[in-house]
Amino acid sequence: MRVAIICRDKAGALAVRQENRPMHLEYLRGTGVVEQAGPFLDENGGMCGSLLILNVGSLAEAQAWAAADPYAKAGLFESVTVIEWNRVIGG
Repeated sequence: MRVAIICRDKAGALAVRQENRPMHLEYLRGTGVVEQAGPFLDENGGMCGSLLILNVGSLAEAQAWAAADPYAKAGLFESVTVIEWNRVIGG
């Protein structure tokens, strides 16, 4: 199943994002379940959140994956939504 994880950063947390980015990217690459990932951008082009598409066995697996993300562990996010997603267009 595919799951979208939609994360919004806490205000003023860019330094937390930057400090934890190498570990976050290593986690994304190392878990083998991330199909797509990238940051949301604010009106100035600064990173302010994340969108990730996972291919996992269950919603619970996706929730556990999101909780173990180094960004989440560092307290970067104001909110995290984990929701099943159905790809209609795209490879």
